[in-house]
Formats: sequence, structure tokens, C-alpha cells
Amino acid sequence: MFTAILAEEPQAVKEQPQVPFFANPLFLVLMFGLFFLVVMLPASRRQKRAAAAMMSSLKAGAKVVTTGGILGTIVKIKDGEDEVVIKSEDSRIKILRSTIARVLGEDTETKA
Repeated sequence: MFTAILAEEPQAVKEQPQVPFFANPLFLVLMFGLFFLVVMLPASRRQKRAAAAMMSSLKAGAKVVTTGGILGTIVKIKDGEDEVVIKSEDSRIKILRSTIARVLGEDTETKA
């Protein structure tokens, strides 16, 4: 019986079709990771640096827009503090420095 099993010729192994390397899920994950490292990460770092530069350059008299859409002029700002006082129309509002979305420019209005 053992000799009969050993005497049989091995069956031909069916070869699986070759799959292109770019269809491999591992390749797709690696390409997504590479895309993230090359494109997305530097862009987010650039945005953070620009926001930090804007926050550090804030000074009294600058027109700003908050993330809530409030337009105002900075009245009081201190280095090292997170609170900023802005004037919008007839009211003064105390806001956090991080809520300032962008600086529109300097307040050039002079009251006569």
C-alpha cells in the first residue's frame, strides 16, 4: 500500500494567475502612507507655522475676524496671555487669542 502511494506520480500543481504588484493591498497602503508623508504632512506644518506667525504678530489697532464671524479691532492684547479684548461697534468683547481666524489690516479710521 505504501509503495502504491509512493509509486503514483505527483499531480500537477495548478499555478495561480500572477496578480500585478499594484493590486496588492499592502502596496496600496504603502502608497497612501507615502502620499500622506509627502503631501499632507508638510502642508499642515506650513499652516501651523503661518497661524503661529499671525498670532505672534497681533497688536492693538489691528482689524480681525474671529472664527465666529465677529469683526472687530483689537483694543488690548498682552504677550503671554491668551485673552484679547476687541471692540466691535459699541461693545468690547474679551475673546481667546486662538479664536482669531485672520487679520484684515490696521485700523486707519481716525475719529474727528
